[in-house]
Amino acid sequence: MNDMNDMNAMSAVSAISRLLRPRSVAVIGASGDPTKTAGRPIAYLVKHGFSGDIYPVNPKADRIGELACYADVASLPAVPDVGIVLLGAERAHLAVRDLAARGTAAAIVLASGYTETGEEGARRQRQLMEAAGSMRILGPNTIGLVNLTDNIVLSATGALEMAHFPVGGIGVVSQSGGILGSLLSRAAVRGIGLSKLISTSNEVDLELADFIDHLAEDEATKVIALYVETVRNPQKFRAAALKAARAGKPVVAFKIGRSEAGAQAAVSHTGALAGADRMYDALFRQVGVIRAQTFNDLLDIPAALATGRKLRGNRVAILTSTGGAGTLVSDDLGLSGFDTPAPDAATAQALRALQTGDHAVLDRNPIDVTLAGLRPDLLRGAIDVLLKSPSYDALAIIIGSSSLAMPELMAGAIQDCLPTSDKPVIAYLSPHAPEIGALLTQRGVPAFAAAESCSAALGAMLRVGQWKDPGEPTAAAHPVAVGDLPSGSLDEAQAKQLFSRFGVSCARELVVTAPEEAEAAARELGGRVVLKILSAHITHKSDVGGVAVNLTPETVGARLLAMASEVEARTGTRPQRFLVQEMVAGGTELILGMHRDALGTAILLGMGGITAELFKDTTMRLLPAQGGLGRDEALGMARELKTWPLLDGFRGRPKADVAALVTAIVAFSGMAAQLGDRLVEAEINPVFVLPQGQGVRAADGVVVLA
Repeated sequence: MNDMNDMNAMSAVSAISRLLRPRSVAVIGASGDPTKTAGRPIAYLVKHGFSGDIYPVNPKADRIGELACYADVASLPAVPDVGIVLLGAERAHLAVRDLAARGTAAAIVLASGYTETGEEGARRQRQLMEAAGSMRILGPNTIGLVNLTDNIVLSATGALEMAHFPVGGIGVVSQSGGILGSLLSRAAVRGIGLSKLISTSNEVDLELADFIDHLAEDEATKVIALYVETVRNPQKFRAAALKAARAGKPVVAFKIGRSEAGAQAAVSHTGALAGADRMYDALFRQVGVIRAQTFNDLLDIPAALATGRKLRGNRVAILTSTGGAGTLVSDDLGLSGFDTPAPDAATAQALRALQTGDHAVLDRNPIDVTLAGLRPDLLRGAIDVLLKSPSYDALAIIIGSSSLAMPELMAGAIQDCLPTSDKPVIAYLSPHAPEIGALLTQRGVPAFAAAESCSAALGAMLRVGQWKDPGEPTAAAHPVAVGDLPSGSLDEAQAKQLFSRFGVSCARELVVTAPEEAEAAARELGGRVVLKILSAHITHKSDVGGVAVNLTPETVGARLLAMASEVEARTGTRPQRFLVQEMVAGGTELILGMHRDALGTAILLGMGGITAELFKDTTMRLLPAQGGLGRDEALGMARELKTWPLLDGFRGRPKADVAALVTAIVAFSGMAAQLGDRLVEAEINPVFVLPQGQGVRAADGVVVLA
C-alpha cells in the first residue's frame, strides 16, 4: 500500500512538473481574435516567448495566426503535455475526456459554472473529474498559471498585456483567479520578481498544498506567497508547509474571511474564544506560515524575505535625510515591538568622521545625515558603518526628496554596501516615487511606501528566524479505558473524573445532596470550601447563583439551602445534587480547552476564570493527525500568553509550577486525541497553577460526548 502511495505521489510530481514546464500545449476552443478570452492564451504564449509547440483546436478554423488549427484532440500530431480548455462548463468535460485519452499530463479548465453555482454545478464538477481519469486538472474556474522563470504563460489574465515582468524568487499560489492577475501586475510595477503564479480556484483535483509541495523543491523559488480562501485538506497542507519551512523557504499567507463569526459555543467558553479564524492562526503558526494581515503585506513581506537576509534581533537603525519621515518609521517600529537605540560611542564617532558641520544629527536614532541624498559617498559610508555596528540588527533607509535628483547613484551606493553584511536593509519612500522603489527592490533593497509595511516586513523576518520545527508528532500514549463513558453532557464531577483518568490533577471534592452531608464533607476536606450545584445541563453555574466560595463547615449547610432556592428562582429547576470542593488558593487561573472544526482539533490555553471571554488572552495549537501535543509545544503555548509573567515570577510573585502545567496540557491533549470525534467539547476553567512544586488543580470542568 505504501509503495502504491509513493508511486501516486511520484506521478503527481511528474504531472505538476509537466504542467508548469510543458514542451507542448493544446488550446481547446481557441479563437483567432486576441481580444476575446478564447484568443488570449495563444496570443500570450506567442507574445511572451513560449518555445514549445502550440496546438490550437477548433473545428471551425484551419489556422490561427501562423499556427495550424486542428478539428479535435484526436487529430493532434502529438500528445500535448498540457491542454488549456476554453469551452463552457457544459462541454468542458468532453475536451478533458479526449485529452485524457491521448495521455496528456494535465488540463487547465477555465470555465466557471461548477460548485460555486450550486447543485447542478457540483454535478458538472464530478463529471469533469470522472472524465479526467488519471490526468490532473487545474481548476475549474481558474485563470491558469504563469511560469516567469521559463517564459511560459498558460493563462487568459489581462495582466499579461504588460510587456515585461521582473523574474525573481517569489512563487504565488492563489485560490482566486482575479487575484493572480492583480499580484502579477502589482509586482511588476514595484520591481518585485516572481517565479511562478498558479490559480487553483475550485480545486477539483490539484490544490493549494500540491503546489506548495512542488515549489518547496523548485530551485527558482525562495519564498511562497498564498492567497487562501479555505484549506480543504489540513493534513496535506500541514505537511507541505512544513516541507517548505524545513527547506528554508518561508510561506506567507493572506487568508480572507477573517470577519466570519466562527464556531458558536454550545456550552463552553472555549468555543467562543476559538472561532474559525483563530484556528487558521494556530495552523499557520505551527507550520511556520507567516500570516499577512493586509493584502499589501502579501507582496511586501515576501519581497523582504526573498532577499535571504537574516534578522537576528529587534534593534533597527534608521538612516534618514528627512527628520519627519524617520520619526514616522521609528514610531511604527516601536509600536510593533522593535527597538531603535541611539548609536553606541564607537558607531557615533565613525559617523561623525563622515560628515563635518552642524547638519548631521548622529547621537540619536533616527540618524539624520542631511546631505546623504545628494552625496552617494556619504550615504555609502553611513550604511557601511551602521551595518558593521554591533548595536543594530537591521537598517531602514529613508529615501527623501533630495534622492530624486540622482536615483541611480543613490541606489548604486546602497547596493554597493550589501555584500559587506547579511543584515536586512530596507527602504522607506518618503516622496511618492514608485520608479525609485522599483529600482531599489530590483537591486536587493525592498522599498515600501508605508511605515507599517516596514514593520510588517521586519516582523516577518524576525518570526522566520525564531520559528522552531515542531518535529515529528508525539507518539500516542498508552490508551486509557473509556468504554464506560456515557453520551451527552457530563456533570462537573464526571468531567473531572475523566480528566483524572488521563492524568490531569483535579481539586479534591465530594458530592452531596443535603445540608448535613455538605457540613460533613467540608470537615473532611478541611479548611475553606467551595459549594456548587451539580448539573449536566447548567454549565455556567455562577450566572444562576450556583457557586459560593470561602465557606466553612458551619456555614456550608445553610448556604446549600439558600443556593437551591436562588437557582430555582432563576431557572425554574431546584438542584438536587451539589459539589463540596476544597478551596484552592495562591494559584494563577487559566483556561484549558479543546475546539474542533473543519481544520481539525485545537487545544486552547488562556487566562481563565469568569473573565476568560473578556480578556481573550489565549493561544492555540492544532493536534497532529496522530497523538497529542509534546511538552515543547505545551511550554511554547504558556510562554505566548500575556499572562506568562504571572507564571514566571512577576514582581516578586512566586514562580508557578510550569512543569505541572505542561504535564496537564499534554495529558488533556492526549485525551482529546484518543477520544477523537466522540469528544464534542471539553474545558477546564479554571485550572489553578500553584507555586512551583505544588502542581496544578482542575477546579471546574465541562465535557460533552457524542
